Amino acid sequence: MELMLVQQVLGKGGRPMEELTEDSILESLKCVIDPELNVNIVDLGLIYGVAIEGRNVEVTLTMTTRGCPMHTAICGGVEQTLNANPDIHTVKVDLVWEPPWKPEMMSDAAKERLGFF
Repeated sequence: MELMLVQQVLGKGGRPMEELTEDSILESLKCVIDPELNVNIVDLGLIYGVAIEGRNVEVTLTMTTRGCPMHTAICGGVEQTLNANPDIHTVKVDLVWEPPWKPEMMSDAAKERLGFF
């Protein structure tokens, strides 16, 4: 019984597990950069949702266009980034097209960087 309790409190590598929150996931995903626009996918407004169930994370996202040639690289970047977190056991990425992305979904920082202001 004591061993089971220790396993629930400690993450991979025997260190204490951190609480997974939508904010912490989004902060991690800011390191995933759209290679064509050179802006992170969070500020671009590509992330439509983050669902956390225990230590499992599901990210729903879109691309700027349906024909985006970078969709494989961006989805792979999401998986790689989140799989590097020892507190996350499984990662699922759902690429969706509805609602369609539009520039208004970008943060002010992204709009400024891309010259919308």
